[in-house]
Amino acid sequence: MDDPTTTRWLIVGVDGTDSSRHALEWAAQQAALRGLGVRIVAAAGALTSVGVFGAHTRVDPVAPPDETDTGDAERLLAYAADWISRLFPELRVETRLSYARPVEALLVEAAGEGSAAVVVGSRGLRGIVAAFVGSVGIELAARSPVPVVVLPHEHAAAHGVRGRVIVGIDGSEPSRRAVEFAFAQAAFADTELVAVSAWQPLVAFAAATGPIPPELFDDNTAAEAARQSLAEELSDARLRHPEVTVHSRVVRAHPVVALLEEATPADLIVVGSRGRGGFRGLLLGSVSHSVLHGARGPVAILR
Repeated sequence: MDDPTTTRWLIVGVDGTDSSRHALEWAAQQAALRGLGVRIVAAAGALTSVGVFGAHTRVDPVAPPDETDTGDAERLLAYAADWISRLFPELRVETRLSYARPVEALLVEAAGEGSAAVVVGSRGLRGIVAAFVGSVGIELAARSPVPVVVLPHEHAAAHGVRGRVIVGIDGSEPSRRAVEFAFAQAAFADTELVAVSAWQPLVAFAAATGPIPPELFDDNTAAEAARQSLAEELSDARLRHPEVTVHSRVVRAHPVVALLEEATPADLIVVGSRGRGGFRGLLLGSVSHSVLHGARGPVAILR
């Protein structure tokens, strides 16, 4: 068995819902491909009685940690670990039970040595998975020192389909980190990468951005500037990953629309947590909810 100190881990939050099962299965498959381990995390007192794990959980207990019966959470962790070990017998699997808030439980593990990414579902009713419907999920994506990957509830429909990596690019520093992560994922999976740069008519932003040279109101000029910027953003990563086939998409659309229309359920969408221009506020308010709720496949968010 591998030395535990040398193992890198995908951290997965489970709460008993189908959504967390999809996240766990996806993470296990990715870990098996990349030689990583899977660490399964459950927060005591934040479980649901819904879904494939439902017989092993109870509904949202509210007792304080010193009064909480951890039996249900322990059974959930044992069941989830056994489930994944049966599917991937060679995979290294560990479990963690926490009394902390779900987001804090995941952040503690994310900050640990060897953590590669945090994976959660997006359609749970309570606990870790439900975090991504509201502010807790935004907090996790904003604070995690490693990438956060969100799986939609319906992701099972994409099983067995070869996916691509879709990355949103806007020239910001988080976007550059997203590009490097996206290239690495495409290289590991031996799949295509699609780089999406969305632009909108500058006239719509004239009042907010101040004086703009008249020639930049021309759509053709704006589109060409976006194409040049995209090529520059990709140039270094292309040199580092010559084996990755890259397709560029420069789209006159809102960034969220451009990404969601390009991606299929099998594709991994990669975005920075906060961007510049069109991607600004990707994790704030309605735009972030549109990406996380609208995506039919996994979404990776890099801080």
